[in-house]
Amino acid sequence: MAHPRHELDPALLTPVRLSLLAALPEGIELDFAALRDLLEADDSAVSKGITHLQDHGYVAITKGYAGARPRTWVSSTATGRRALARHMAALRAIVGDV
Repeated sequence: MAHPRHELDPALLTPVRLSLLAALPEGIELDFAALRDLLEADDSAVSKGITHLQDHGYVAITKGYAGARPRTWVSSTATGRRALARHMAALRAIVGDV
C-alpha cells in the first residue's frame, strides 16, 4: 500500500493556500480583505494563493463594487471542496493516532 503522502494535493501544500480554501466552506463567499485579515497574511500572499487555487479550479472569483469601491469576492468550488476533503484525509492518515 502506498504511503498516504502521495494523496496530498500539491496545490494545498502551502499554509496560505490550505488556509484560504479551508476558510471557504460551501455557501460562504468572502471578499479579499476579509480573507486577508482572517488568514493574517499580506495582500501579495493572498492574491497569489487565490490565483493558484483559481488556476486549479478550486475557487471562483466574482468582481464587482461595494458602493464606489471595487471588490473581489472568493468562494470555493465543488472541485475545491473535494480536493480539500481528500487532502485532509491524507493528513489524518499520515498522523494517525498522534
